[in-house]
Amino acid sequence: MDLFEGMLQKDRDEFRRVCNKLMSMCFIVRRNETTKSEYYFILRMKEVFARYLDILGYTLEINEEYGVIQLVNRENYNHLNLKLYDSIILLILRILYDEKKRELSLTDVVVNLGDIQEKYLSLKIREKQIDKTTMTNALRLFRRFNLVELLDRDLLQEESRIVIYDSILMAVRVEDIKRVSDLIGLYRKGGAKNDEEAYEDPAD
Repeated sequence: MDLFEGMLQKDRDEFRRVCNKLMSMCFIVRRNETTKSEYYFILRMKEVFARYLDILGYTLEINEEYGVIQLVNRENYNHLNLKLYDSIILLILRILYDEKKRELSLTDVVVNLGDIQEKYLSLKIREKQIDKTTMTNALRLFRRFNLVELLDRDLLQEESRIVIYDSILMAVRVEDIKRVSDLIGLYRKGGAKNDEEAYEDPAD
């Protein structure tokens, strides 16, 4: 049976566009205004998306409580290997998300670069802050995967703000926190090879 039987041409075109966007971003987030319409389109067509993506070896995970749709490859293809410092920054974002949600019960979780650097120093990995290039590259990478939004163009100031989306909860789950924490502990003791040591991010 044709998956698209009875589907209007405009919906077929939209399906193609949204499917490509989902495969490139991995996360579609309701709170992000640029992907909000795609989120609701996938919900409306979720059976077609799920069946189509299943053929390709993907599982469509929909969490309506978080307002997040995630694409997961069952064959372990297309996984993103993060550099160690990218993994550390991602872990810090998850920690800050939890803290802000618990303390303030916020709808949108907003932190700034100073919050990230302060949390990094508290982990006692290194005495110096994360260098600006590493921080900027990591945040732009996470923005590409719809984990954060950068509210300020200038990422060199401590006051520069970052929205952390609910997708962070699916990208970094409890078991992943322990894995990255163990890796950080190893690095702190000098056991990691270098700053380029990779961590396989579950985001893909």
